[in-house]
Amino acid sequence: MARAVSSRRKALVTVIAWTIGLAIFFPILWTAILSFKSEGNAIASPLTVLTTPFTLESYETVQERSNYFGHFWNSVVISLGSTLLALVIAIPAAWAMAFVPGRRTKDLLMWMLSTKMMPAVGVLVPIYLIFRDLGLLDTRTGLVVVLMLMNLPIVVWMLYTYFREIPGEILEAARMDGATLKDELIHVLTPMAVPGIASTLLLNIILAWNEAFWTLNLTAAKAAPLTAFIASYSSPEGLFYAKLSAASTLAIAPILILGWFSQKQLVRGLTFGAVK
Repeated sequence: MARAVSSRRKALVTVIAWTIGLAIFFPILWTAILSFKSEGNAIASPLTVLTTPFTLESYETVQERSNYFGHFWNSVVISLGSTLLALVIAIPAAWAMAFVPGRRTKDLLMWMLSTKMMPAVGVLVPIYLIFRDLGLLDTRTGLVVVLMLMNLPIVVWMLYTYFREIPGEILEAARMDGATLKDELIHVLTPMAVPGIASTLLLNIILAWNEAFWTLNLTAAKAAPLTAFIASYSSPEGLFYAKLSAASTLAIAPILILGWFSQKQLVRGLTFGAVK
């Protein structure tokens, strides 16, 4: 029997939720506001900033100075490519761990996850040298590979969690009907785990889209994504707040729109298997 929740408690939880949400969203909102101000007004006090006129000057300067759509396309290719490649590798791996577990499966998963705790700078030099020797520096292919490797532990872990919620009897019934391993993966397991796979896809696209360390160190101009596009507005002479805000707004707008329209699927995937 469900426990009744008082109106006071509902109101308190609502206020707390809105407060946390606004606190998280405020930096994005403030960045967007500064992007519509001139450089002189952008460094004024907060109350003064809100009362100064809006202008598109910073966006015009950014468009004239940089190839935004080139950086945008690089981000799309790198984030989608690395995520899809990770899924191709992670789905069979997670299937094996979930339905043919060994004695060391949990240890293997923990080891994979522990690799994410290592500072990325610790492997920068060897990866840079490997990329230099293979001709992968400043290429989208190189970034797709390195971001796939960086996010693969998270993809495997998430898919393993979702696959564990699928009854093994369903797969056994498919085998009895003559399904091969390929049929079992493609036609039985994958359709049943679509919510989990979709949420994994979305989260890892966001991770790859926002990755700055590897994109700044392994690219120069040709394959530079939007993270490098933002960094180009930070110079030794100082920060140009309005232009930097305009560049940041242009860079995060696509991923914000994607998150807004896919939020139901994302929540459904994150809660997949939570309610029996």
